[in-house]
Amino acid sequence: MAAAAPTLRTARTAGGTRARRGSALLGLLAWLCGAAFFLPFAWMLLTSLHSEQDAAANPPHLGATLTLHGYREFFGSGTGVSPWPPLVNSLTASLAATLLVLVLATPAAYALSIKPVRKWTDVMFFFLSTKMLPAVAGLLPVYLIAKNAGLLDNIWLLVILYTSMNLPIAVWMMRSFLADVPVAIIEAASIDGAGLPTVLVRIVAPVVMPGIAATALISFIFSWNELLFARVLTGVVAGTAPVFLTGFVTSQGLFLAKVCAAAVCISLPVLAAGFAAQDKLVQGLSLGAVK
Repeated sequence: MAAAAPTLRTARTAGGTRARRGSALLGLLAWLCGAAFFLPFAWMLLTSLHSEQDAAANPPHLGATLTLHGYREFFGSGTGVSPWPPLVNSLTASLAATLLVLVLATPAAYALSIKPVRKWTDVMFFFLSTKMLPAVAGLLPVYLIAKNAGLLDNIWLLVILYTSMNLPIAVWMMRSFLADVPVAIIEAASIDGAGLPTVLVRIVAPVVMPGIAATALISFIFSWNELLFARVLTGVVAGTAPVFLTGFVTSQGLFLAKVCAAAVCISLPVLAAGFAAQDKLVQGLSLGAVK
């Protein structure tokens, strides 16, 4: 027995050492993955701080002199073209579409989870099937409808399109979140006389707030980054930030530093929203993952 005790302690020590090594390797792998995702943005940021000559050098000059010339060009210095109208258009379309998506997706997800309708799986498949059609396949019909309705170069047309494009994925996400809401609290509120709007606003919404935040953030990102429909359906009045970004690629050539500076500025709202809501996003995406 005396000889067995040291052997047992040795085995436990070896097992603990292997566990620590495994955790260290996983941590290192996580840092490497994070660096791999961050490296393109860091490279774009560094390129935006170089002159056009240094940015176009091959191999690149990592130690080249830094300058803000690209950012001054983006904000209209020397060109007189202001980026603020496209940025405001993108912000308006993204926020309005995100709000509409939440208003429409929450009751739909409630009906498909807490108060399930008949054949709800068919309904969910229908929502998913709308994402199977390539966006470019519906571009011509949408253009013709918008032209006949007089909605070309109108920001509210983009709001309608972004809402319809993001609604299916929002319903799927919200249903997974609402499925974890205890039915007992909803039944208790109904017994106390609460109607459906009261239940959704005062009972359900606080419980699934991380899921709502995650859905809103993803909808906002998808709306902000959309280019195809905005490029074809808008012009001078309703052009968005991604459309404005394509204007830096001209027949005179690709001004790499200026394009990178514009891309950094246009990416900042999405990065800021993701950073501000990162805790809610993690909670929302992991909600219900562990029972």
